[in-house]
Amino acid sequence: MDELLSATHPRMFSLQKIVEISYYNMGRIRLQWSRIWEVIGDHFNKVGCNPNEDVAIFAVDSLRQLSMKFLEKGELANFRFQKDFLRPFEHIMKRNRSPTIRDMVVRCIAQMVNSQAANIRSGWKNIFSVFHLAASDQDESIVELAFQTTGHIVTIVFEKHFPATIDSFQDAVKCLSEFACNAAFPDTSMEAIRLIRHCAKYVSDRPQAFKEYTSDDMNVAPEDRVWVRGWFPILFELSCIINRCKLDVRTRGLTVMFEIMKTYGYTYEKHWWQDLFRIVFRIFDNMKLPEQQTEKAEWMTTTCNHALYAICDVFTQYLEVLSDVLLDDIFSQLYWCVQQDNEQLARSGTNCLENVVILNGEKFTLEIWDKTCNCMLDIFKTTIPHALLTWRPTVGEAVPVSPSAVTEKQLDTISQKSVDIHDTVQPRSSERHQIQPIVGSTASEEISKRPTAKFPEQKLFAALLIKCVVQLELIQTIDNIVFFPATSKKEDAENLAAAQRDAVDFNVHVDTQDQGMYRFLTSQQLFKLLDCLLESHRFAKAFNSNNEQRTALWKAGFKGKSKPNLLKQETSSLACGLRILFRMSMDESRMGAWDEVQQRLLNVCSEALSYFLTLTSESHREAWTNLLLLFLTKVLKISDERVSIWLCLLKAVSHIRIKTKEGLSVNTFFHFLYIVWFQ
Repeated sequence: MDELLSATHPRMFSLQKIVEISYYNMGRIRLQWSRIWEVIGDHFNKVGCNPNEDVAIFAVDSLRQLSMKFLEKGELANFRFQKDFLRPFEHIMKRNRSPTIRDMVVRCIAQMVNSQAANIRSGWKNIFSVFHLAASDQDESIVELAFQTTGHIVTIVFEKHFPATIDSFQDAVKCLSEFACNAAFPDTSMEAIRLIRHCAKYVSDRPQAFKEYTSDDMNVAPEDRVWVRGWFPILFELSCIINRCKLDVRTRGLTVMFEIMKTYGYTYEKHWWQDLFRIVFRIFDNMKLPEQQTEKAEWMTTTCNHALYAICDVFTQYLEVLSDVLLDDIFSQLYWCVQQDNEQLARSGTNCLENVVILNGEKFTLEIWDKTCNCMLDIFKTTIPHALLTWRPTVGEAVPVSPSAVTEKQLDTISQKSVDIHDTVQPRSSERHQIQPIVGSTASEEISKRPTAKFPEQKLFAALLIKCVVQLELIQTIDNIVFFPATSKKEDAENLAAAQRDAVDFNVHVDTQDQGMYRFLTSQQLFKLLDCLLESHRFAKAFNSNNEQRTALWKAGFKGKSKPNLLKQETSSLACGLRILFRMSMDESRMGAWDEVQQRLLNVCSEALSYFLTLTSESHREAWTNLLLLFLTKVLKISDERVSIWLCLLKAVSHIRIKTKEGLSVNTFFHFLYIVWFQ
């Protein structure tokens, strides 16, 4: 060391002699040699990090020659001499920041792999450790050579010498993960993920090799070794890629992770799935989400959204195994999604709930149906936007008026042209399984565009809009679950077409009616969903009737150029509720619940018709067209034997007290009802 201290002219005579001594003593028994190398290896650690590059180059090159000689001897099972011998390469790679030396270390290791792969045993750990350090480098030549060699090991060496490399399998996967996380080389990242996918094939094809593998630190049951040493490292490292990388790379990592689950999940034990989903649900962990608001929004809209659909697909594919271990977690995650201030994620939460139930509902037990209904009930209750009715401008602050001056007379006109809050949201796709990209403005973007709303109000208004979105989505979800998607829409279209033809005696037939989950739900579960729908309907009705509150919100910059309303929520929730009640009233298998159904029909119809006859806004009445057609069509379908229901509905109509100036429209309505009655 004294000889090497000179900064200008270091002498390397003793260093050269140490190399020769090492070479000639390499033939000793391993126990003796390991004690010698303890001293000499530490010396090479220091010399390899010498600030003088000539000294470091000599040390690394000497190490290469010694290593090649040492590896030629091979290594017996359960020995770790190679690991000790190659450790100086790790140390130099970790401590020496010189690009020249780091490049040289990688080249030396690559040469060893190419010429001595068949003899390497415990040394694979050092090799992957060096490449792991190289993977995060910014020097393209270092990263490229290290990755090429790693790819060669995974595709060629593993294929030929897998039992010898199994001890370092986790290190190989971790090394590939580090390559994938180097943002400077996106092509390398994508190829690294492909190689991780390739590693999954080795685990699938060679489970016996993992079961038979033993080591000193291995206290795992033989049947779980393929999970601990094989599947878990692969899936864990993919989750690390998802949590660390930019959008395109993490999306690819997410796709591959779920591809592996779908392809090989049939081999997983039940308790393996529990470990696995602890990793998967970290994607949604608030503590791990990006702190910046824009990044967090992007993460939720892309990665969380993608993961949510993928989880539901996996659950559907392996329902029999996962229904016990995963269902509660899925419902909790869906509930979490609709609580976030992100419109796309909230909508995806309800869509995924619908997908899970429609695809698996036929196999649900009574207990699972109870959990499902309770989940929908919880989402309904927590997303009713109560603040729409209670919000007031800050005390002492004038409510800002919209840029164009508006007189009181004009205000009445505008109220006739109010804008539905739900018009902001994207229309629901008919394809249930497709992950929807963001199209147009989201609720928060709509609010932020309005200069009249201040920041705290912008945040509140955006959150309220998202709750409105969830309410409408959940109403549609219940309708789709109970009656099957598009059934109600088709029925409304046929009702309208028949009414336009004056075909009072028409019979609307919907082919897909029995495809829904109605027949699998108990009457009490249907009543529970009905209560949710009616609560949502009454809230929307209260908001639509509160002209003063809607005006205040409109002046404060909430939802566009016209006063906000909840017409879609008001009509769709009631329509779904009526469909459920009328279906139950005609279902002979539910005769035990007919008394309660009859009473509920009386109350709902009486309340609905009374409310409709008080409406003065033309647009509001028009919004009820499909609802009234549905009501009258369902009345027509009641058989003569069900006289009690006829009497109930007649009673509901007779109790209505008409208080409206527009007698013509009321008379027309009753005239239509009169014709229907005698038909």
